[in-house]
Amino acid sequence: MEKLRRVVKEIADAQDYTKLSALHRSLIPILSLASSLYGVVLSIRHYLYHFGFFSKHRLPVPVISVGNLTWGGNGKTPMVEFISSWLADSGISPLILTRGYAGGDEARMLARHLRGKAVKIGVGANRAVTAACLFKRHGYVDPRDYLVEGKWHEQKERSRINSRKVGVVVLDDGMQHWSLQRDVEILMVNGLTPWGNHQILPLGPLREPLKALGKADVVVIHHANLVSEHNLRYIKLMMREVKKSLPIFFTRMSPSHFFEVGNINTRIPLDILCNGVVLCVSAIGSANAFVQGIKKVFCPFSHLILNIICLIILSGESSLILMEVQ
Repeated sequence: MEKLRRVVKEIADAQDYTKLSALHRSLIPILSLASSLYGVVLSIRHYLYHFGFFSKHRLPVPVISVGNLTWGGNGKTPMVEFISSWLADSGISPLILTRGYAGGDEARMLARHLRGKAVKIGVGANRAVTAACLFKRHGYVDPRDYLVEGKWHEQKERSRINSRKVGVVVLDDGMQHWSLQRDVEILMVNGLTPWGNHQILPLGPLREPLKALGKADVVVIHHANLVSEHNLRYIKLMMREVKKSLPIFFTRMSPSHFFEVGNINTRIPLDILCNGVVLCVSAIGSANAFVQGIKKVFCPFSHLILNIICLIILSGESSLILMEVQ
C-alpha cells in the first residue's frame, strides 16, 4: 500500500507523463477514471448545497476557515495556530474546530503550543455539533456586537470580550467542509508544488478544481522563501485569472531554535550543532519543503558544515536527512 501511495504521488507531481515509468503510465487510465467519478460527486454535492437541498449551519460567532485545495504540506495547521494565538493575545478566545486526522496528533500539537492561552480545541467530524457542545460548556460572545466603525465601543465593553467565552471559531482544514458557513475563507498554497499536474484526486493532488479559488477571501503562499521570484509571479498570475481582486500574502517556516523533547520550553541556538552527525526526521505533508528548509537553516552556518551525506529518503509523506557538521 505504501508503494502504491508513493507511485500515485509521483504521478500527481509529474509535469510530463512521458518521463514516467511503464508502471506509472499503466495506472494513469484507472486514476483518470476515478478522478472523473470524483469530479461528478463534487459537482452533485455543490449543486445540492447551492440549491438548498443541503443546508449550511450558521454559528453564533464569526468563523474563520483555513484550508487548502491540495493534499498536505500547505502550512494550514501552523496558520491556524498563528491566528488563534493572535486572537487570544487580543483578548478574543478562539475555538479551533479540527476533524482529528491521524489519531488527533495535530490537535495535541496545537494544545501543546497554545498551552496557557484562552484557546479551546474541539475535535470531531461534525464541526457544528462539536461547536455546540463547547459553546454550552464555555459560553460564547460575538465580538462584532461591541464594534462601532471597526473600533471597540468603550473600554468596559472590550473587557466583556476579554473573557474566556468563545469569541471566534477557527476551522482547521475547513475549505471542503461546506456544511458550516464562514465569514473569512483563507486558502493556503504550497509554493513549491502549488497544483501538481492540475488534476483532481486521485490522478492529481487537487481536492477541488482550480475554479474553487474563487471561494477564497485571502490566499497565503507558503514556503515562499524556497520559491523563485519567477515562479511566485506565475502562481499569482494564475490565481488572479480566477479571481482578480484576490489578496495574496506570503509565509515561510523560519526555525529559530531547537528544544529538548522532554521540555518544549528549552531554547537551544541553531549554531550549537557542530562536531557531530545530525539525524533529521519528519513526517509532514511536504517532504521536499522539509529537505530544502533544513538546508536553508544551516546556510548561515555553512562554514561549519563539512559534508552533507547523501542520505535523503522521500517515502510517501516522510523524509529523513543525515548530515555531518563540524
